[in-house]
Amino acid sequence: MTADPLFYKIFKDIPELFFELIDKPHHSKSAYQYSAPEVKQQGFRLDGLLSTRPGYSFDPIYFIEAQAYKDKNFYKSFFGKIILYLTQYDPTNEEWYAIVIYDKRSSEGRFPPYLKIFLPALRRFYLDELGKTPNQSLGVGIMRLVVEKKRKNQTGEFARQLIKQTKSEVSNAVLQEKVLEFIQTVVMDKFPNLSMEELEVMLELESLRKSKVYLQGKEEGREEGREEGREEGALGIKLKTIPKLLKLGLSIEQIAESLELDVETVRKNAAV
Repeated sequence: MTADPLFYKIFKDIPELFFELIDKPHHSKSAYQYSAPEVKQQGFRLDGLLSTRPGYSFDPIYFIEAQAYKDKNFYKSFFGKIILYLTQYDPTNEEWYAIVIYDKRSSEGRFPPYLKIFLPALRRFYLDELGKTPNQSLGVGIMRLVVEKKRKNQTGEFARQLIKQTKSEVSNAVLQEKVLEFIQTVVMDKFPNLSMEELEVMLELESLRKSKVYLQGKEEGREEGREEGREEGALGIKLKTIPKLLKLGLSIEQIAESLELDVETVRKNAAV
């Protein structure tokens, strides 16, 4: 679907909204990392994967697809890629779930009866139906904004409602800034000819940009980015060390213990 990049920006940058959608808001984003890994033997690529970071293998893996058109081969392809991924990467997690986010129920094709063994792991969400429920969640509202086709004035009104909801419900300044900026990104993607001045008028952004919370979010966001950069740098050094330790004769298990990484991570990076 054309909205895929926006959906996957949510999964990568604002996973809190994804966990809210699947009713798992207690999941910590620090436990997960987003990717779109290639299943090399067949040349397949998974559209979205939230896999756990080292030390969090007790949490489930989430395979994610956003679908806005009917494809009779969708489920065969989706579960085929999942099984190939599990075979190739051999994760240590005990659970995994297949998450499909449809724009509407009519976009779903027939589920093959021979795949019913996978039904316990399948979670399907229909944004048009979720949007009709009272007190619609912020996550559902933002995903609806991505897929719904509305006129400019209707989109502006909907986006302003979501901005107001974000300001009232999201207390974390860093997360609030990410959500507000994503709403702007979606509107700009829908109406690429809008000037910045027109966007500010449509979304009433000027007062928002001067608010204390917005300014605080920018500062905290910069600090969080610096901290994440330090953590990613330390992990990168560890990963580059793995092949050298292998050459010295250490086993996968010994390297994992020495570098404080899980065995799966060491195995995947052993040939780097």
